[in-house]
Amino acid sequence: MRARGTKQLVRVLMVTPFFHPATVYGGATRAALGLCKGLIDVGCELRVLTTDAAGPAEVLDVTTGQFEEIEPGLSVNYCRRWLSDAAAPGLLMALPQAIRWADVVHLQSVYSFPTFPVLSLCRLQGKPLVWTPHGSLQRWRGSSKPAAKRVWEAVCQTLRSDKVMLHCTSPAEAEASATRMRGAETFVLPNGVELPSISEPAPVHSPVEELSLLFLGRLHPQKGIDRLLEACAKLARGSELAWKLCIAGGCSDGYDRVIQAQITELELGDRVRMVGHVDGADKERLFCEADVLVAPSHRENFGIAVAEALARARPVIVSRGMPWSMVEERGCGLWVNNDPDSLAAAIEKIAGEARDEMGARGRAYVERQFNWAAIALQMRDRYTALLG
Repeated sequence: MRARGTKQLVRVLMVTPFFHPATVYGGATRAALGLCKGLIDVGCELRVLTTDAAGPAEVLDVTTGQFEEIEPGLSVNYCRRWLSDAAAPGLLMALPQAIRWADVVHLQSVYSFPTFPVLSLCRLQGKPLVWTPHGSLQRWRGSSKPAAKRVWEAVCQTLRSDKVMLHCTSPAEAEASATRMRGAETFVLPNGVELPSISEPAPVHSPVEELSLLFLGRLHPQKGIDRLLEACAKLARGSELAWKLCIAGGCSDGYDRVIQAQITELELGDRVRMVGHVDGADKERLFCEADVLVAPSHRENFGIAVAEALARARPVIVSRGMPWSMVEERGCGLWVNNDPDSLAAAIEKIAGEARDEMGARGRAYVERQFNWAAIALQMRDRYTALLG
């Protein structure tokens, strides 16, 4: 650590395969930026080593190959990616010196190009490492390439030192991660969320003539969108409830075509629309138009879209595969199984609830529990604990 006057600055190197403004990669990108900003405010000096990837075939319009300050106190080196999203020879070359500069290294990936070099160099240089898997070490019935992942994890176990702490965002993720990285200490600290700069949350009128449902997130089989569409088909056939659904999110493997085919097959084209990846003002507009966010994932470590919806005073329907039981406990949403019958019943139930009140309770809860200032302070304490 380095002293500035009487204040001790912890020098943190964050290594991640992608970074702001690469919002196409979803919640992990927003969480990393929010954490960086919070850490700067609580006395950390931040450098981020990443790539210029902005999707499978896109790159960011940024200066590459050197650390540049993109916000006060936050310097980022965007290395030119080559072939795959996260493969960047420049990152590999910059890594040894960047790790020497740092007091603590914070790795934000598991199955990606930077992982093996970071684990190896931290062990070689004796640097402590905080490792955020972002749910990658959790499994669900449809998890891809399980055998290859087991081999990858075995290599990680061989390369890592004993100065590694796994940062998980829920107890369920911590339990799953500990079984795959045996011997590594884990700690649970949720992601934060930016609160919209509004004096009062926009109202969610109840009842409404037509319930506006929103799915927001990466389009992937793990997200359970197919289950949500089946639930919508049940409502269309057997319920008098008027509703519409907006599906917002991007993908890199053509899964959007699978979803569109299911919409056509279920004859939901007049009620369900897909708008692709959204960000900024477009995302805020969708939140403003929505009555309820539905997150039907099979398994997730956090689900930042849920926190974002609550921060905007939107009630939520969340699957039990996500760590959000508190939405029912706090009276700001429903926590249900993600089978079509349960989802359809939850949509009908929430249509009759006082959603204004649910939304107000959700915003108050997020403001207390998921503000970045408190979370960054706890993360800084983890860094200093690792330093001894």
